[in-house]
Parts: sequence; structure tokens; C-alpha cells
Amino acid sequence: YMKVLKIAFGLYAAIVFFITLLCVFPLYFIVFLFFSERKSPVIAHNISRFWALVLFRSFFIRYKIINEDFISDKGTYVFVANHRSMLDIPLYARACSNTFRFLSKAELTKIPLLGYVIRKLYVTVKRGDKKDRQKSIEAMRKTLELDISIFICPEGTRNFTNQLLLPFKDGAFRLAIATQTPLAVLTVINTDVLLSPESPLALRPGKLIAEWSKPIDTKGMTENDVDSLKQQTANLMKETLTRHLMSAQK
Repeated sequence: YMKVLKIAFGLYAAIVFFITLLCVFPLYFIVFLFFSERKSPVIAHNISRFWALVLFRSFFIRYKIINEDFISDKGTYVFVANHRSMLDIPLYARACSNTFRFLSKAELTKIPLLGYVIRKLYVTVKRGDKKDRQKSIEAMRKTLELDISIFICPEGTRNFTNQLLLPFKDGAFRLAIATQTPLAVLTVINTDVLLSPESPLALRPGKLIAEWSKPIDTKGMTENDVDSLKQQTANLMKETLTRHLMSAQK
């Protein structure tokens, strides 16, 4: 009986996702068609935040954002976060009112409808293509110059393992240092419990947590500081994850 209920809820969630996508897609299309390169990401981000709220309400998922005041509404950041589930994406949007563009795999642009939004709103990169990686770096630099933040998952992909984090790639940390942009660290908790990374239909209601750490000032840092900044970020995320896991076990 429980198995049938889980499958039914997963199918319900999939239907809700596609119906809401069909509703918001025309809004994205209008924004990208009629608004400037500077204005369109701001409006599109607000659409994404509203869509995320609708999804969470429809899925009976509550969420708590901790230390929101650490992030200045007028600030521009390189945001980094851990990544374990597809629920992370709407949670990132709800956790941050600042306009940002994701760094995303180019393969996602092939998804019908959603691929169009990703192509217009995200900075995409073909993994393994050195020239394309360089293009994405330039696109991210240009985005930061427009006072729009960049959001990167330094693990590079979803974490399907039992480890707290996968090894971090250098890109986010090199970008933050090269542009002297503050690095803002977000840790998300419980997303893989409510939606397994191995099954897109294994969704269940519950509570998510997203916790901000104090942004790290990169002014004065050089390329020699990439490894230490990467380690500092990993330590912050691991400490937050461990604290919440221990609290849940009490």
C-alpha cells in the first residue's frame, strides 16, 4: 500500500511540475524577448523564485532559510552550494533573493521548454571541451560586471555517494579570486532524503533547510589561495552538514 502511495505521489509531483512549467514558460519567453540583457535576468529570477514557491507548496514541502541576513540584497557574489538532489535547484532560488545565473551543463539545454530557459538564463559549459570552458569563464566574468551573481555547485555534479561532499573543482574559487568577488557559501540539508538523486519520482513531503555561512572576502587573494579557499569552503559545508545530521539523530 505504501509503495503504491509513493508512486502515486511521485506521478502527481511530475504532473504538477510539467503543468507549472507550461504556465511559466510564456512568462520567461516574454522576458527574454522584450527586456534588456541587464533587466531580463532580474525579472526571470523573480519568476523562478515564485515557481519554486508554487512547487514546494504543491509538494507539501516546508523549508527554512537560516542566516539570510548574511547576504546583502545589493551585493554581488559567487555563490557556491552542495548538490544532492533535483530539489536543490528550487531551494537555491528560495534561499536567495539576489539575482544570479547558474553555471550548468550544456546537455540540459536539450530538454524541451526547460532547455530554452536554461540556455537564456544560465551560463552553460560543455564538460571536457577546453574552448567552451574558457567561453563560460568569460561569460561569468561579464555577468559579474553587470552586478549579477554567479551560482556554482563546486562538486560539479549531484552527489550520489555516502560522503558528505564530493571533491571540489577549482572553477568557482578561481572565479571569485580573479574577480575579487565575495564567495557566499550555502549548505542545503535533507533534499536527498525527500527526493532521492537516484529516482526522480521518489518524492515525499517534509522539511528542507538551507543555511548560509558568512561570505568570504576574496580581496587581496591571488591564484595561490585557490586551494585554501576551496578547503575553507568545504570545511564550512561539512561543519554545517554534520551539525544538522547530529541534531536530527538526537
